[in-house]
Amino acid sequence: MVKELHANLILFDDDLSPAQVRNLEKSCGARVVDRSGLILDIFARRARTREAKTQVELAQLEYLLPRLTRQWTHLSRQEGGIGLRGPGETQLEVDRRQIRRRIAFLRQELERIHRQRAVRRKHREDLFQVALVGYTNVGKSTILNALTRAEVLVEDRLFATLDPTVRIMASDGPRTVVLIDTVGFIRKLPHHLVASFMSTLQESMAADLLVHVVDVSHPQFAEQMETVREVLRSLNALDRPILTVFNKVDRLANKGMLPGLLEAHRPSVAVSATRGIFMDRLRAEILRFAEESLVEFTLRVPAEEHQLVAKVYALAEVLAADYQDGQVQLRARATRARLEKINRMARDRHKQEVSARGAS
Repeated sequence: MVKELHANLILFDDDLSPAQVRNLEKSCGARVVDRSGLILDIFARRARTREAKTQVELAQLEYLLPRLTRQWTHLSRQEGGIGLRGPGETQLEVDRRQIRRRIAFLRQELERIHRQRAVRRKHREDLFQVALVGYTNVGKSTILNALTRAEVLVEDRLFATLDPTVRIMASDGPRTVVLIDTVGFIRKLPHHLVASFMSTLQESMAADLLVHVVDVSHPQFAEQMETVREVLRSLNALDRPILTVFNKVDRLANKGMLPGLLEAHRPSVAVSATRGIFMDRLRAEILRFAEESLVEFTLRVPAEEHQLVAKVYALAEVLAADYQDGQVQLRARATRARLEKINRMARDRHKQEVSARGAS
């Protein structure tokens, strides 16, 4: 086929071992690229920020290290010397050592980035966090723009988004909802990428709600949904509430299949983000989850504890306040993180535990 088509590149939809690549290139006389190599090349072209470039470079080097071959013209044995290669050390060994040193440096950089992301997530813990997850090119960024009035890059191509984008959802509800656009998943995701993009993928693991966006017009949307579930399962993120969003319904030829899909994957909604169809339903569903995540609690303290009472009003939504016999009983609701803050204050001042009624 290479001779007939005058091809100079062969793509494989599976991962190949270094030996397989070398043998195929030798026998065919053309460059061979496997699935992981192609995905890494696409990621490298899409990377824009320093974090994305660091993650992609680490994945590329870990992929390249076992694939270094003796294809250099300067592999002769060298004499040792100060600052030079050791006796008998080949250029191949020098290259491998340099790559390992670079990998160690990039891992340190990603660990630092991971700590920074953890701090930012800590600051958002009082907010209701929603992670948009799904197969690549299903319309997650378009949905983010529609719900937040943001202007995130939207392109009809694979992996247009590599970095998580965090925006506040426009709403009139009592809770602040934060949407997080994440990197798209793909079938047979290379393990190098999963490891390198762990700090990015952890945004999904920290979310209160996962919105699984599906391109329902794609012929293989069912397989894509299963791929996303497998990735989420590997991240131990399937314990989060999941809202399935069937996007691009305007492109769906057989619209009669929608009722069955919505029933089979409850809770779910069908929308067209580009045309703004049923986006109000999606917004209402997200706000419903946000409301149901609140914990209702009761706190009884001396009425003169003005500071503690004011703190409860600042951190929670007070539903009722009953003042009698020098005591005040507050019935309120708040996020679990804010309830814990109120709990700590109550314990510190009165050795008293807040009576929580639990979340819906």
